[in-house]
Amino acid sequence: MVVREATPADIDFVVESIRGLARYEKLEHECEARAGMLKRHVFESPRYAEILIGEIDGRRAGYALFFHTYSTFLTRPGVYLEDLYVDPGMRRQGLGRALLTRLASIAMERGCGRLEWAVLDWNEPAIAFYRSIGAVPLEDWTTYRLTGEALARLG
Repeated sequence: MVVREATPADIDFVVESIRGLARYEKLEHECEARAGMLKRHVFESPRYAEILIGEIDGRRAGYALFFHTYSTFLTRPGVYLEDLYVDPGMRRQGLGRALLTRLASIAMERGCGRLEWAVLDWNEPAIAFYRSIGAVPLEDWTTYRLTGEALARLG
């Protein structure tokens, strides 16, 4: 098992995996993932995100896409995990844990005070996995989002 930084050659794999994640999360209607935009945002300046690739037996089997945040309370940067995905046929072999372990190491190396992410309320397998590694839910917080026309009206 190998966890490594993504290269431009991995972009098509990541886009297909994003579509697989959208299917799993029943959000295909919201998925507009495009290779050209993702490649630009990950590998050109400014870099908006970073990607780790997980391989099993030399085959790409999953990815973690993340970016930096900032905590004013901690006055330290943080890492936000946008996506953690392992191909369904390759699950339960430890790749998800390996991707998160590498991401936690990156956060520590960069002096970050936290690693956080969101999970759908109905995704019990993911919730159980996250709890098993010591993650705790933020029960008193509600996520808000502006997109599309609402974002354009405000902007």
